[in-house]
Amino acid sequence: MNLAWDDALWAAAALSVDPSGLRGVWLRAPHGPVRDAWLATLHELHPGARRLPNHADVERLLGGLDLSATLQTGRAVHQSGLLQQASPTVLLLPMAERLPDDTAAILGQVLDQGMVGTSPTFIGVAALDEALDDEPPLAGGLQERLGIWLDLRQLGRAGGADEETQMMLAALPLQDMQAMRQHVQQVQATDAQMQALCQTAMALGVDSLRAPVAALRLACVLSALRGFDQVQDEDLGRAARLVITPRATRLPPPPEPPETPEQPETPQAPEPEPPTPSDPDQAEEPPEPPQDEEDLNPQHMADIMLEAALATLPADVLKQLSEGSKPLAAGRGQGRSGDRRISLSRGTPLPPRPGNPRQGARLHILATLNAAVPRQKLRQTSHSRTRVAVRMEDVHIHRFAEHSPTCLIFAIDASGSAALNRLAEAKGAVELLLTQSYARRDQVCVVGFRGTTAEVLLPPTKSLVRAKRSLSGLPGGGGTPLATAIQTCLQLALGEKRLGHAPSLVMLCDGRPNVGLQGQGGRAQALEDALTLAAVWRGHGLPAIWLDTSARPEPQAQQLAQALGARYVPLPLANSQRMAQAVQTAL
Repeated sequence: MNLAWDDALWAAAALSVDPSGLRGVWLRAPHGPVRDAWLATLHELHPGARRLPNHADVERLLGGLDLSATLQTGRAVHQSGLLQQASPTVLLLPMAERLPDDTAAILGQVLDQGMVGTSPTFIGVAALDEALDDEPPLAGGLQERLGIWLDLRQLGRAGGADEETQMMLAALPLQDMQAMRQHVQQVQATDAQMQALCQTAMALGVDSLRAPVAALRLACVLSALRGFDQVQDEDLGRAARLVITPRATRLPPPPEPPETPEQPETPQAPEPEPPTPSDPDQAEEPPEPPQDEEDLNPQHMADIMLEAALATLPADVLKQLSEGSKPLAAGRGQGRSGDRRISLSRGTPLPPRPGNPRQGARLHILATLNAAVPRQKLRQTSHSRTRVAVRMEDVHIHRFAEHSPTCLIFAIDASGSAALNRLAEAKGAVELLLTQSYARRDQVCVVGFRGTTAEVLLPPTKSLVRAKRSLSGLPGGGGTPLATAIQTCLQLALGEKRLGHAPSLVMLCDGRPNVGLQGQGGRAQALEDALTLAAVWRGHGLPAIWLDTSARPEPQAQQLAQALGARYVPLPLANSQRMAQAVQTAL
């Protein structure tokens, strides 16, 4: 039996019965037969599942004025939103990893409150996340609110469910769903089971209380599907595997050995003789055998659940948790684009806002009419001939979210006997990055430092021809003025930041400065000046990457990278391809 696929089928059944109580499922799986089989099962159990496009605007989600019907009839006609569902409904969210932040915030608020405006809604979201390992997943706030987390990326094929699961899937479409949902409300859990869920979540580093609450709700649904009125331990363990285990951030601490305190030896007193009852009928009855305390002990139940949870964790996740790093499931990763800012001319469209269509702002006609139509009865006069009276307070303007372009500043150490090899590698890496930066609108800048000076060889540009021309004749040899190079890069970065760009430094050096900021030799003074300028760079909060090109990892280079606040990447045998790949991975 495939335990992962069996749990996935029970999750689909539970979601079809109680979507609003569980709030949804976060499904991580690429396009393929496994995901198609799971979606087919969900559609068979819940035929009313609806698709929720991730590009829907606020009015399509929450409802609002139907502008075309309003203009046609001459009176306000309202339309219901996709999130307004009077009956329990599962909303399918494809490509959930690309969901805009404002849409994710709206979904999270509706799932928390269970309301759209003043009307109750009963929805659950099936977020289909297709992100790769190096891509940001679903927004973290929406992740936390979805009760069930399913990861089917490592599942080779769909199949292998046990006999009980197959019987449940065959019988569920024939049952009365309304009666089943009422049965879920009547399923009870013991205090020991609730404490065991909380202890398991605490042991695995799950700090949010939403996880044990969702696990308890799922356990009630699973027990109701099996026809029980009490939560069964098997259903409790399955709920822990589907809710708490994927959220684990650490391994549980090892059990402490029981301490046996030494007691001083005391002379034993003679045991008193038991009293003999005068009436043999009043003799004490033998005590009843004690109940099995293990069944009532929350700690024992938590240990069993914890052991089952750890058994279902993948090996790579166990390795990450043992090393103290969290798996990529807690929120969005860092993208390649720069800071997000509001623009009036270009970018990703945002909801319109009231404003004055001047100084580059454009009039949003639909939003303006939406604001004006409900007020027409108040504005109608006997002398009015206009169909729709629009006033200044109705005017809305377009808004866009524009990501500032990224500027990669390459600082290349052109000193020493191996300068020609490093310069050739850097030149190839810059050309590779430039070919990939056109779609992202990134810029590249190259600073070469040798002798006593640092020179801007290539100002910020996106031109591949200009880059090749500027890098073709790089000289080499001389000392290593690292402090001067950091100072030059800092001036460039601050200038790019004032232009609204997001600068990042890529330092290509072996970490052995020998020329100070004043242009004089001396390793001690050169290192002190470099550390001082590195602290200034770090104080501005600018990102940086240090590519160490020495024959082996240099401790002094690591010290400089730490002072710079940079990510240290040793590349003793780097080529252009590896260098460009290291920069992309670090950024």
